[in-house]
Amino acid sequence: MDLPPSSYHDCLEELWDEEEETEEVETLMKVVPSVYHQYLDVFSKVKAEKCPPHCAFDHHIEREGSLPPVGVMYCLSNQEADTLRAYISENVEKSFIWPSSSSTGAPVRLVKKKDSGLCLYVNYCKLNAVTRKNKYPVPPMNQLLNVFDVSSIFSNLDMRGAYNLLRIKEGDDNLTAFITKHGRYEYLVMTFGLTNVPTSLQNIVDDIFSNPLDVYVVVYLNNIMVHQEKVQQILNWPPPRNLKALQSFLCFANFYRCFIRNYSKKISLLTSFLIKDSCFPLNEEDLSQFHQLKEAFTTAPMLLYPPLWRPMHPIMPWVLY
Repeated sequence: MDLPPSSYHDCLEELWDEEEETEEVETLMKVVPSVYHQYLDVFSKVKAEKCPPHCAFDHHIEREGSLPPVGVMYCLSNQEADTLRAYISENVEKSFIWPSSSSTGAPVRLVKKKDSGLCLYVNYCKLNAVTRKNKYPVPPMNQLLNVFDVSSIFSNLDMRGAYNLLRIKEGDDNLTAFITKHGRYEYLVMTFGLTNVPTSLQNIVDDIFSNPLDVYVVVYLNNIMVHQEKVQQILNWPPPRNLKALQSFLCFANFYRCFIRNYSKKISLLTSFLIKDSCFPLNEEDLSQFHQLKEAFTTAPMLLYPPLWRPMHPIMPWVLY
């Protein structure tokens, strides 16, 4: 699939034209199918972790009130302090953050992740309270399903570090300042916790995919789904042999969660394997819910998309089989 033209592409060329990292390219050529080798740059972790150029879609923080006061510096445990130090070092090296002389500063906390690690959380509540809200529309997930009426094969793409692919607008960087015992820093790229971040991301991806949008591409924030008019029964979906395969199946299933009765119960066993050290392949007993879900998709009652390319029945425009 050729990437559609966009006002953002010229900005990307500045970032992607640098010499390839030989070691990473060799690794990517081994794991990425040859048909996609001309697009190796989009799989590059090295390039995704470089500060992007400024563009017309930079994230703008428009204040409606006074500058928030400097927050309180919270006490951190030794583990939290080590994680914070590593985070600062890593993101300064990426040029995602740099030292700040701003007269404001949000407090930071370290919150636990599912894998028992720690994640930095900057409390931007006071900044968000005085920021004008961006009303750009983010489509409801259930409305995105309407474009799949003639498709049965879908490719789901997840943008790597999506929020970090957009810069903070020049002059707004100082508003993102946060305080630590190692000093005050501010973000040069978008980050979690800022209001309007989802709308800024949706705005740029809608522009990039403006031509095929809702034709054969559906975009929801950092998730991109490509669908084509091909036939393949869900019953042929192979059992997940690793964590990524299980995540892929559940991602597909989640689009239909509101149409399957007792959906949360039907996936409870499968979701228990969404941990790093789960054993794969799963045995038949563990796969029972996998087979039950496939059966729910492919047996009556089934919710079918209406054939929008044909005239609708005046009385029964939607049919549940």
